[in-house]
Amino acid sequence: MSPQSKALGVHLLTATGAVFAMLAMLAAADERWDMMWFWLVVAFVVDGIDGPLARRFEVRRHAPQIDGVLLDLTIDYLTYVFIPAFALFSSGLLPGWTGWLSIIAITFASVVYFVRDGMKTRDKSFSGFPGCWNMVVIVIFATEPNFWLILALVAFFSVAMFLPLKFIHPIRTARWKAVNLPVALAWTIFAGWAAWIDFAAGSWAHWGLVLTSLYLVSAGIAQQLIHGREG
Repeated sequence: MSPQSKALGVHLLTATGAVFAMLAMLAAADERWDMMWFWLVVAFVVDGIDGPLARRFEVRRHAPQIDGVLLDLTIDYLTYVFIPAFALFSSGLLPGWTGWLSIIAITFASVVYFVRDGMKTRDKSFSGFPGCWNMVVIVIFATEPNFWLILALVAFFSVAMFLPLKFIHPIRTARWKAVNLPVALAWTIFAGWAAWIDFAAGSWAHWGLVLTSLYLVSAGIAQQLIHGREG
């Protein structure tokens, strides 16, 4: 297989995320939350492997006719932001005005974040919360906290996108990668498990989701405190 064919194949793999996004949206429209999260987890897995493949097969060099960054950002907005926001609004976890305020804050702040310069630090981490609302909302689905706590989480992460806080990229951030990557893999397993059992109460998947999410959210800030913003 030629380098051009391999590079094009990576782009096509990334593009499958749009299909999984549609399947997730159809499930969400029917309030089949287990299947919605299942397809979003599948999309998350694809998003985790297409980047390393893109770098390995040099897609910018061998398939420059497709803008892989734009393709990835488009799908990420659907699977990380738009569909989770819709699910949070439609689930009934946020009553009345709190639901409207949340989806406006999530979708508006995230689209501004996605198109601004300076998203990445020199060590390939994110500057500001990277709009991973799929990770936030699935924990909310699993734990079903009070709506005031949900509203507080939405407010915090919406503002955190534009604060000088560091959030790791589990694959690309070199520091603590030996821990970051296994934790991210564990998060994926717990997320898929929780969705598979339809968020049944008392499952260990819920605790796993909470603990791995807390690590992934705090690891970059901890690095920043210990080693400085770019460390």
